[in-house]
Amino acid sequence: MALGLVGVMIFSLTLPFTRMAVAELNPVFVALGRAVVAAFCSGLLLWIQRAKLPQRAEFKPLLITSLGVVVGFPLFSSVAMAYVPASHGAIVLGILPLATALFAALRFNEKPSTGFWVMAVLGSGLVIVFALMQGGGSFQFADLALFIAVIAAAMGYAEGGRLSQSMGGQQVISWALLLALPVLLPVTIWLGWHYGVQASGRAWAGFAYVSLFSMFIGFFFWYKALAIGGIARVGQVQLLQPFLSLLGAALILGEVLTGREIFFALAVIIVVAMGRRMNIQR
Repeated sequence: MALGLVGVMIFSLTLPFTRMAVAELNPVFVALGRAVVAAFCSGLLLWIQRAKLPQRAEFKPLLITSLGVVVGFPLFSSVAMAYVPASHGAIVLGILPLATALFAALRFNEKPSTGFWVMAVLGSGLVIVFALMQGGGSFQFADLALFIAVIAAAMGYAEGGRLSQSMGGQQVISWALLLALPVLLPVTIWLGWHYGVQASGRAWAGFAYVSLFSMFIGFFFWYKALAIGGIARVGQVQLLQPFLSLLGAALILGEVLTGREIFFALAVIIVVAMGRRMNIQR
Protein backbone atom coordinates (compact mmCIF):
# COMPACT_ATOMS: atom_id res chain seq x y z
CA MET A 1 0.00 0.00 0.00
CA ALA A 2 2.93 2.36 0.71
CA LEU A 3 4.46 1.66 -2.70
CA GLY A 4 1.07 2.19 -4.30
CA LEU A 5 0.71 5.53 -2.52
CA VAL A 6 4.08 6.71 -3.87
CA GLY A 7 2.98 5.75 -7.37
CA VAL A 8 -0.34 7.56 -6.96
CA MET A 9 1.41 10.68 -5.66
CA ILE A 10 3.54 10.72 -8.81
CA PHE A 11 0.56 10.06 -11.10
CA SER A 12 -1.57 12.67 -9.33
CA LEU A 13 0.46 15.49 -10.90
CA THR A 14 0.02 14.11 -14.41
CA LEU A 15 -3.06 16.17 -15.31
CA PRO A 16 -1.76 19.51 -13.97
CA PHE A 17 1.56 19.11 -15.79
CA THR A 18 -0.20 17.83 -18.92
CA ARG A 19 -2.43 20.90 -18.95
CA MET A 20 0.68 23.04 -18.55
CA ALA A 21 2.23 21.35 -21.60
CA VAL A 22 -0.82 21.33 -23.90
CA ALA A 23 -1.38 25.04 -23.29
CA GLU A 24 1.41 25.63 -25.85
CA LEU A 25 2.15 22.26 -27.46
CA ASN A 26 -0.08 20.04 -29.58
CA PRO A 27 -1.95 17.60 -27.28
CA VAL A 28 -1.25 14.54 -29.43
CA PHE A 29 2.44 15.51 -29.65
CA VAL A 30 2.55 15.71 -25.85
CA ALA A 31 0.79 12.35 -25.47
CA LEU A 32 2.98 10.41 -27.88
CA GLY A 33 6.17 12.40 -27.31
CA ARG A 34 6.22 11.63 -23.62
CA ALA A 35 6.13 7.91 -24.44
CA VAL A 36 9.02 8.33 -26.90
CA VAL A 37 11.17 10.03 -24.25
CA ALA A 38 10.29 7.35 -21.69
CA ALA A 39 11.02 4.61 -24.25
CA PHE A 40 14.58 5.85 -24.75
CA CYS A 41 15.02 5.90 -20.96
CA SER A 42 13.65 2.34 -20.88
CA GLY A 43 16.14 1.17 -23.49
CA LEU A 44 19.00 2.60 -21.44
CA LEU A 45 17.70 0.96 -18.27
CA LEU A 46 17.30 -2.46 -19.90
CA TRP A 47 20.79 -2.19 -21.40
CA ILE A 48 22.31 -1.35 -18.00
CA GLN A 49 20.45 -4.27 -16.41
CA ARG A 50 21.37 -6.56 -19.32
CA ALA A 51 17.75 -7.65 -19.35
CA LYS A 52 16.68 -10.71 -21.28
CA LEU A 53 14.10 -10.51 -24.03
CA PRO A 54 10.53 -11.24 -22.91
CA GLN A 55 9.28 -14.77 -23.42
CA ARG A 56 6.78 -15.44 -26.17
CA ALA A 57 3.89 -15.78 -23.71
CA GLU A 58 4.69 -12.36 -22.26
CA PHE A 59 4.34 -10.40 -25.50
CA LYS A 60 0.53 -10.41 -25.50
CA PRO A 61 0.14 -8.91 -21.99
CA LEU A 62 2.95 -6.47 -22.79
CA LEU A 63 1.10 -5.36 -25.91
CA ILE A 64 -2.14 -4.88 -23.94
CA THR A 65 -0.23 -2.91 -21.31
CA SER A 66 1.32 -0.76 -24.01
CA LEU A 67 -2.01 -0.02 -25.67
CA GLY A 68 -3.49 0.95 -22.31
CA VAL A 69 -0.91 3.06 -20.47
CA VAL A 70 1.58 3.99 -23.19
CA VAL A 71 -0.86 5.03 -25.93
CA GLY A 72 -4.50 5.10 -24.76
CA PHE A 73 -4.39 6.96 -21.46
CA PRO A 74 -1.83 9.62 -22.47
CA LEU A 75 -3.59 10.29 -25.77
CA PHE A 76 -7.13 10.76 -24.49
CA SER A 77 -6.19 12.51 -21.26
CA SER A 78 -3.98 14.99 -23.14
CA VAL A 79 -6.78 15.79 -25.57
CA ALA A 80 -9.19 16.33 -22.66
CA MET A 81 -6.74 18.65 -20.88
CA ALA A 82 -6.83 20.98 -23.87
CA TYR A 83 -10.52 21.66 -23.12
CA VAL A 84 -11.22 21.27 -19.38
CA PRO A 85 -9.36 22.24 -16.18
CA ALA A 86 -7.07 19.72 -14.52
CA SER A 87 -9.33 19.75 -11.46
CA HIS A 88 -12.30 18.60 -13.56
CA GLY A 89 -10.29 15.82 -15.19
CA ALA A 90 -8.95 14.67 -11.84
CA ILE A 91 -12.41 14.03 -10.47
CA VAL A 92 -13.66 12.19 -13.57
CA LEU A 93 -10.62 9.92 -13.34
CA GLY A 94 -11.76 9.05 -9.83
CA ILE A 95 -13.65 6.06 -11.22
CA LEU A 96 -10.32 4.49 -12.26
CA PRO A 97 -9.99 2.27 -9.13
CA LEU A 98 -13.37 0.67 -9.81
CA ALA A 99 -12.46 0.11 -13.46
CA THR A 100 -9.11 -1.42 -12.46
CA ALA A 101 -10.80 -3.80 -10.02
CA LEU A 102 -13.32 -4.76 -12.69
CA PHE A 103 -10.59 -5.61 -15.20
CA ALA A 104 -8.76 -7.63 -12.55
CA ALA A 105 -11.88 -9.58 -11.67
CA LEU A 106 -12.77 -10.35 -15.29
CA ARG A 107 -9.25 -11.00 -16.58
CA PHE A 108 -7.46 -12.68 -13.66
CA ASN A 109 -10.26 -14.13 -11.53
CA GLU A 110 -9.57 -12.00 -8.47
CA LYS A 111 -12.69 -12.26 -6.32
CA PRO A 112 -13.42 -9.17 -4.22
CA SER A 113 -16.06 -9.63 -1.55
CA THR A 114 -19.44 -7.92 -1.68
CA GLY A 115 -18.26 -5.46 0.94
CA PHE A 116 -15.29 -4.52 -1.20
CA TRP A 117 -17.53 -3.82 -4.20
CA VAL A 118 -19.83 -1.72 -2.04
CA MET A 119 -16.88 0.43 -0.94
CA ALA A 120 -15.52 0.65 -4.50
CA VAL A 121 -18.88 1.73 -5.91
CA LEU A 122 -19.41 4.16 -3.04
CA GLY A 123 -16.01 5.77 -3.55
CA SER A 124 -16.47 6.01 -7.30
CA GLY A 125 -19.98 7.34 -6.81
CA LEU A 126 -18.62 10.12 -4.63
CA VAL A 127 -16.27 11.36 -7.31
CA ILE A 128 -18.94 11.08 -10.02
CA VAL A 129 -21.33 13.18 -7.93
CA PHE A 130 -18.55 15.67 -7.41
CA ALA A 131 -17.89 15.86 -11.16
CA LEU A 132 -21.58 16.48 -11.84
CA MET A 133 -21.67 19.22 -9.24
CA GLN A 134 -18.64 20.87 -10.81
CA GLY A 135 -20.16 20.59 -14.28
CA GLY A 136 -23.48 22.13 -13.33
CA GLY A 137 -25.34 18.82 -13.40
CA SER A 138 -23.96 17.43 -16.66
CA PHE A 139 -20.77 16.01 -18.13
CA GLN A 140 -18.79 18.06 -20.63
CA PHE A 141 -17.70 16.98 -24.11
CA ALA A 142 -14.15 16.26 -22.93
CA ASP A 143 -15.55 13.80 -20.38
CA LEU A 144 -15.89 11.23 -23.16
CA ALA A 145 -12.15 11.38 -23.74
CA LEU A 146 -11.56 11.06 -20.02
CA PHE A 147 -13.81 8.00 -19.75
CA ILE A 148 -11.91 6.34 -22.61
CA ALA A 149 -8.69 7.23 -20.80
CA VAL A 150 -10.04 5.50 -17.67
CA ILE A 151 -10.77 2.30 -19.61
CA ALA A 152 -7.33 2.33 -21.22
CA ALA A 153 -5.52 2.95 -17.93
CA ALA A 154 -7.50 0.30 -16.06
CA MET A 155 -6.69 -2.26 -18.74
CA GLY A 156 -3.00 -1.38 -18.66
CA TYR A 157 -2.83 -1.30 -14.86
CA ALA A 158 -4.48 -4.70 -14.47
CA GLU A 159 -2.47 -6.41 -17.20
CA GLY A 160 0.83 -4.81 -16.24
CA GLY A 161 0.28 -5.39 -12.53
CA ARG A 162 -0.30 -9.10 -13.08
CA LEU A 163 2.72 -9.42 -15.38
CA SER A 164 4.87 -7.64 -12.79
CA GLN A 165 4.55 -10.69 -10.54
CA SER A 166 6.87 -12.57 -12.90
CA MET A 167 8.80 -9.83 -14.76
CA GLY A 168 9.07 -7.00 -12.24
CA GLY A 169 7.56 -3.54 -12.60
CA GLN A 170 10.61 -1.93 -14.21
CA GLN A 171 10.80 -4.61 -16.88
CA VAL A 172 7.08 -4.44 -17.66
CA ILE A 173 6.83 -0.71 -18.30
CA SER A 174 10.20 -0.62 -20.08
CA TRP A 175 9.31 -3.36 -22.57
CA ALA A 176 5.80 -1.94 -23.03
CA LEU A 177 7.34 1.40 -24.00
CA LEU A 178 9.86 -0.14 -26.36
CA LEU A 179 7.13 -2.15 -28.11
CA ALA A 180 5.35 1.09 -28.99
CA LEU A 181 8.46 3.06 -29.98
CA PRO A 182 8.68 2.00 -33.68
CA VAL A 183 5.17 3.35 -34.26
CA LEU A 184 5.24 6.38 -31.97
CA LEU A 185 8.64 7.80 -32.97
CA PRO A 186 7.87 8.67 -36.63
CA VAL A 187 4.40 9.96 -35.72
CA THR A 188 5.85 12.18 -32.98
CA ILE A 189 8.52 13.56 -35.33
CA TRP A 190 5.86 14.40 -37.91
CA LEU A 191 3.65 16.08 -35.30
CA GLY A 192 6.57 18.16 -34.05
CA TRP A 193 7.44 19.24 -37.60
CA HIS A 194 3.82 19.97 -38.56
CA TYR A 195 2.63 21.81 -35.45
CA GLY A 196 5.96 23.14 -34.23
CA VAL A 197 7.71 22.73 -30.90
CA GLN A 198 8.18 26.38 -29.99
CA ALA A 199 7.05 26.72 -26.39
CA SER A 200 8.09 28.34 -23.13
CA GLY A 201 10.19 26.67 -20.49
CA ARG A 202 7.04 26.22 -18.42
CA ALA A 203 5.40 24.10 -21.13
CA TRP A 204 8.52 22.01 -21.59
CA ALA A 205 8.78 21.53 -17.83
CA GLY A 206 5.30 20.02 -17.90
CA PHE A 207 6.31 17.81 -20.80
CA ALA A 208 9.44 16.68 -18.94
CA TYR A 209 7.45 15.67 -15.86
CA VAL A 210 4.88 13.57 -17.72
CA SER A 211 7.67 11.95 -19.75
CA LEU A 212 10.02 10.98 -16.94
CA PHE A 213 7.73 10.56 -13.94
CA SER A 214 4.18 9.89 -15.18
CA MET A 215 5.26 7.65 -18.06
CA PHE A 216 8.29 5.94 -16.51
CA ILE A 217 9.38 6.25 -12.88
CA GLY A 218 5.89 6.19 -11.37
CA PHE A 219 5.26 2.72 -12.81
CA PHE A 220 8.25 1.28 -10.90
CA PHE A 221 6.35 1.84 -7.67
CA TRP A 222 2.85 1.21 -9.02
CA TYR A 223 3.41 -2.15 -10.72
CA LYS A 224 5.50 -3.41 -7.81
CA ALA A 225 2.64 -2.52 -5.47
CA LEU A 226 0.04 -4.25 -7.66
CA ALA A 227 2.21 -7.38 -7.87
CA ILE A 228 2.59 -7.61 -4.09
CA GLY A 229 -0.80 -6.51 -2.80
CA GLY A 230 -3.18 -7.49 -5.57
CA ILE A 231 -4.70 -5.38 -8.32
CA ALA A 232 -8.13 -4.80 -6.81
CA ARG A 233 -6.95 -3.89 -3.30
CA VAL A 234 -3.97 -1.66 -4.13
CA GLY A 235 -5.97 -0.08 -6.94
CA GLN A 236 -8.23 1.50 -4.32
CA VAL A 237 -5.37 3.81 -3.31
CA GLN A 238 -6.16 5.62 -6.55
CA LEU A 239 -9.31 6.97 -4.93
CA LEU A 240 -6.97 9.51 -3.34
CA GLN A 241 -5.53 10.55 -6.70
CA PRO A 242 -8.26 13.02 -7.74
CA PHE A 243 -7.80 15.03 -4.59
CA LEU A 244 -4.00 14.96 -4.74
CA SER A 245 -4.43 16.19 -8.32
CA LEU A 246 -6.69 18.97 -7.08
CA LEU A 247 -3.97 20.06 -4.68
CA GLY A 248 -1.41 19.92 -7.47
CA ALA A 249 -3.68 21.93 -9.78
CA ALA A 250 -4.07 24.57 -7.07
CA LEU A 251 -0.34 24.83 -6.40
CA ILE A 252 0.93 24.51 -9.98
CA LEU A 253 -1.83 26.09 -12.05
CA GLY A 254 -3.49 28.33 -9.49
CA GLU A 255 -6.87 26.58 -9.80
CA VAL A 256 -9.17 27.28 -6.86
CA LEU A 257 -9.46 24.66 -4.07
CA THR A 258 -12.71 25.09 -2.11
CA GLY A 259 -14.31 23.52 0.94
CA ARG A 260 -16.30 21.24 -1.36
CA GLU A 261 -13.11 19.52 -2.57
CA ILE A 262 -11.87 19.11 1.00
CA PHE A 263 -15.18 17.56 2.10
CA PHE A 264 -15.20 15.02 -0.73
CA ALA A 265 -11.51 14.27 -0.14
CA LEU A 266 -12.19 13.34 3.48
CA ALA A 267 -15.17 11.21 2.45
CA VAL A 268 -13.10 9.26 -0.08
CA ILE A 269 -10.25 8.72 2.39
CA ILE A 270 -12.76 7.12 4.79
CA VAL A 271 -14.06 4.85 2.02
CA VAL A 272 -10.50 3.78 1.10
CA ALA A 273 -9.75 2.93 4.73
CA MET A 274 -12.89 0.79 4.94
CA GLY A 275 -12.19 -0.87 1.59
CA ARG A 276 -8.76 -2.01 2.76
CA ARG A 277 -10.42 -4.13 5.45
CA MET A 278 -12.63 -6.01 3.01
CA ASN A 279 -11.71 -9.52 1.95
CA ILE A 280 -10.28 -10.23 -1.54
CA GLN A 281 -9.52 -13.78 -2.69
CA ARG A 282 -6.53 -14.11 -5.05
